[in-house]
Amino acid sequence: MKKVWTNGCYDILHVGHIKLFKYAKSLGDTLMVGVDSDSRVKELKGMSRPINNQYDRQEVLLSNQYVDEVVIFNSADDLRNLIKTNDIHTMVVGEEYRNKEVIGSEHCQEVMFFTKIKGLSSTQILDEINGY
Repeated sequence: MKKVWTNGCYDILHVGHIKLFKYAKSLGDTLMVGVDSDSRVKELKGMSRPINNQYDRQEVLLSNQYVDEVVIFNSADDLRNLIKTNDIHTMVVGEEYRNKEVIGSEHCQEVMFFTKIKGLSSTQILDEINGY
C-alpha cells in the first residue's frame, strides 16, 4: 500500500486545501494528514492563531473524502518521526518548499510539489475578515 502524507495548520479550510488533498490522494492509496498543534501554530503564525483548535481542525479534516487519517504533531522532530514510523512513500508540500529543506523527506521515497492557488490562504481570508 502506497501512503501519501501532507501537513499544515489547516486553520481555515478553503478550496485550495481541498484541491491539495485531492491531488495528494491521487498519488497513492492512503492519505495521511499532519496537523500542527495549537502551540506550534502560535509559534509559526503568532499568538492570535489558530482560530480553530487542533481537535476541531482534526475533526473537520477527517470529514473530507480524500483524507484517511489525521494526526496532530508538536515539533519538527515529531513530524520527522511520523514520516519515518508510518512508512510514508510520498510527501506532498507546497511549491514554496522547492529547493528548501522538507522536514521528514529523508524518510520517504519522493517529494511532490503542489502549486498553491493564488489568492487562497487562511491568512489572506483572515486579513479580509479583519479589514486588512
